[in-house]
Amino acid sequence: MDSEVIARRIELLRQEHRDLDMATEALLGAPAIDQMQVARLKKRKLRLKDEIALLEDLLIPDIIA
Repeated sequence: MDSEVIARRIELLRQEHRDLDMATEALLGAPAIDQMQVARLKKRKLRLKDEIALLEDLLIPDIIA
């Protein structure tokens, strides 16, 4: 996979992560908190974070020591 494509995908995932963060904050600020929805958003955020980490690893070449 091309490094530019990976970098673009990482940026899109980071934006989605930020959007989920704002959505989670909005839900937590609501009068009636939907705990299931908050849990789903947090789980999705964790999956995004993992995918970002995997893609970032692809951008960093392995160094043989």
